[in-house]
Amino acid sequence: MTTTETTTKTPGEYKAPESIEDVQNLLRDQLYITDRALAVPIFLAMKLQRPLFLEGEAGVGKTEVARALATGLGTKLIRLQCYEGLDVNQAVYEWNHARQILEIRLMEAAGDVDRKSANADLFSENFLIKRPLLQAIDEAQERPPVLLIDELDRSDEEFEGFLLELLADYQITIPELGTFKAAHPPIVIITSNRTREIHDALKRRCLYYWIDYPDYQRELQIITAKIPGAPRKLAQQVTAFIQEMRETELYKIPGISETLDWLSALLAMNQTELDPAVIDDTLGLMLKYQDDIEAVRGEPVRAMLERSKNRGPRRGGRRR
Repeated sequence: MTTTETTTKTPGEYKAPESIEDVQNLLRDQLYITDRALAVPIFLAMKLQRPLFLEGEAGVGKTEVARALATGLGTKLIRLQCYEGLDVNQAVYEWNHARQILEIRLMEAAGDVDRKSANADLFSENFLIKRPLLQAIDEAQERPPVLLIDELDRSDEEFEGFLLELLADYQITIPELGTFKAAHPPIVIITSNRTREIHDALKRRCLYYWIDYPDYQRELQIITAKIPGAPRKLAQQVTAFIQEMRETELYKIPGISETLDWLSALLAMNQTELDPAVIDDTLGLMLKYQDDIEAVRGEPVRAMLERSKNRGPRRGGRRR
């Protein structure tokens, strides 16, 4: 799957951040609230033209980094969504076989086919379908795009080998055509939910950062920036309850995206504050496994809600 998004800025307006503070401001303008710790590797990835490998639990904002960068820089976002069985045909390139067959029949109908020239014509760029990785280094790009290789851990280990040449030299070799090299190397963001370990050969080519769950204060900043119309009291209660829930032993802890979904649902229900009944009714917005829902429904929810009332800003987020 590939997604290409083009922003409204003109080519002349493209300007890479010149400092770590510029990166923070760029992200903040896109409502992505982060601290200096993440801004440093993002800045260095652009400055040194190195891929950035982001790991963390699902829903902590890894993918959103790429989206915010692309929008803030006014460039294209090219997304490769990884999955089991992903191969070179879906990720890099493939030949347009239907057009090749049609061309062969037209040549035969015309007669006097020269095999050598026909082969050269059939395996030219005219018949090449460029997939996300090849699109990202296309010479036609007027500015560096943001290439998002999302959830790499979902792909097979063999697929990582396809990425090594691209990540090391920003080039791809196609046997029939030769080597394609980027005129403007893309800004590469690779994400992983750590469902399996990524090979060291790939990691060595990247800068690395682990995105953890935010603490109370930062999560409150995030949800009030994303949903500015939310009552302050409700936003505080939601943040405190989510922070408390993350201390519970669950199969899948809710991320920031679940916090935002839950608050949006509460607003749609015209809720102005939390109570145990409405939490029980909306647990499916936060938790995605029935065992987790059953584990907290009822008395555990009441206990968490009570504890969350005394929960102020604290160093939050935990690594499992």
